[in-house]
Amino acid sequence: MAFSGALTLTDLNDFITPSQACIKPVDQTNKAEPKDPGAASTEILVDSAGSYYEVSADSLKTNTASQKKLETAEVSLNDCLACSGCITSAESVLITLQSHTEVLNFLAQNPSRPDPSHKIPIVSVAPQSLASLAASISSTSTATPVTLHQVLRRVQAFCETVLGFEHVFDTTFARHIALLEHAREFQERKKGEGALPMLSSACPGWVCYAEKTHAEMLPFISRTKSPQQVMGTLVKQWLRRKWGKRPNQIYHVSVMPCYDKKLEASRHDFYNEAYSTRDVDCVITTGELERMMREKGWNLSIPVTGEDDLGIRTNGTGSSPSLSSLTLEECDQNLDTIIPELITHPGTSSGSYLHSLIVMLMGTSDDLELNVRNIRSADYEEYTLTHRLSREIVFRGAKCYGFRNLQNVVRKVGRDAGVQVGRGAAGRLGGLRGKGVRTRKNAGGDAAGTPEKGYDYVEVMACPGGCANGGGQIRPPVRSNVDEEGYKRDWESSGVAMDVDLPIQGQSAKWGDREWTKKVEEMYWHGLPTPPPSPTLDHGNLRIGTDAKRHFADLLALEVLKETCNPAVSIDDMVWTSSMNEEAEAKRRTLFRTQYRAVESEVVGLAVKW
Repeated sequence: MAFSGALTLTDLNDFITPSQACIKPVDQTNKAEPKDPGAASTEILVDSAGSYYEVSADSLKTNTASQKKLETAEVSLNDCLACSGCITSAESVLITLQSHTEVLNFLAQNPSRPDPSHKIPIVSVAPQSLASLAASISSTSTATPVTLHQVLRRVQAFCETVLGFEHVFDTTFARHIALLEHAREFQERKKGEGALPMLSSACPGWVCYAEKTHAEMLPFISRTKSPQQVMGTLVKQWLRRKWGKRPNQIYHVSVMPCYDKKLEASRHDFYNEAYSTRDVDCVITTGELERMMREKGWNLSIPVTGEDDLGIRTNGTGSSPSLSSLTLEECDQNLDTIIPELITHPGTSSGSYLHSLIVMLMGTSDDLELNVRNIRSADYEEYTLTHRLSREIVFRGAKCYGFRNLQNVVRKVGRDAGVQVGRGAAGRLGGLRGKGVRTRKNAGGDAAGTPEKGYDYVEVMACPGGCANGGGQIRPPVRSNVDEEGYKRDWESSGVAMDVDLPIQGQSAKWGDREWTKKVEEMYWHGLPTPPPSPTLDHGNLRIGTDAKRHFADLLALEVLKETCNPAVSIDDMVWTSSMNEEAEAKRRTLFRTQYRAVESEVVGLAVKW
């Protein structure tokens, strides 16, 4: 299992110290009032097998004690959220509750469809996971290069014919909706309805980091749901109505490139109290899906029937003509049957959040030019929109991947906003440096010391390289007789056991390989060495792109908005940014946005015992 890269952060409690308790061993059910206020009425005994028993203190003295076995209490994900220890790094806590084993157990125990207790099993797959699977296929010398569309068809065939899922979707349509709502939220903040700069929150690792260590940054974090959670809304609020089902009659599994997505799905914000169900019931990683394929004897490199058919599957079954061949009128007529697949959002493989805003702003004026400046590496870049004639900066944003860059950006945002960032010496130092006007000789400040324009937006990802390099992705195969420094080693004679759970047995691998991440990126962009250029927008519209597939996605997104929010009055020429009545807007925020809160640490560094 791979872990996130935030294991050595200053002022971050990434582990449970020996002085901390992280379990609730028993639940005591007998709460009778003791006769003596200073004495307990019951005692707990532990037998040789480690079982707990509750006995009466009085009967214990007379050797007539009647025992009541206590049930062992388990640590839930909600318990973990209140703990100061292992949220970021000890992701193994989540594996017992959200794993491929849980998925297999559910599918084995799920009654057949005629049974009223049958649940519809659905799986949604992230495009980054498909790219990782495609890269793993191409890593073998005998494999034929594959496209994301072919991999999606093979995954659909495996999940439906071998595992028994009834519907298999990718999450790009959910991402399309997330980007539309994300752009709307940015517009609201520009109007003064929220704090700027706006920080992207699609990465649960970054959100957890902010909640635990930088609570002062929470007002700046975007409230728009991630594609995973928007997909949960689509499945359990929109599609289930078309199928005539309740939310708790659907079992939704998502395949993600990140272990932290398991934590995201477990948040109370995404729990339906009325039906006692979550928007996403279980999250498995790309590696876990690949492991299930190996355990079931499924060879992903073997083509399946119809994988080259570009038709769009209708509600999970069957196919229709390719969206690219449909006219706009035909798109309008197929809103109830077609769900667009693998919608490309030019920008980054981590969601294109920053680029979706740039495209929106450039669509409002023909006099803007975009300048990109590399700060330290490709993981930290600045994007500036400037008027060609006046040279006035209209928008300034940044792309920031990896915790090392993230900390620097957080401190910069804190200084620009006038807040003290972080706990400990680093945070205090950043706060002291922020007491003054920053100047810089660049595009945002002149030699005379004109104050620099701060960021309007920052796209933040915890993993270096973004989601394509997520901790849950398939690791790259490397030669087994070469160590990390490039020297040949005889591992077997040294008593070192090789990891047999890797895609290719007998090989070792590491997380964070740049060449491997580049390979996954190439597969994500359909073999292109770099992302395609961002499309232009129609003036006054938030539609991302003008091709038939994106146009259809825009139309379908509006249908989702109307059917889930039920606006009181039909709005002519409605777009995603159109304002609805108050009740409908409240539903919109409930369905497509969320909230975050600070997690207070109870650990005092000087009190830690070793």
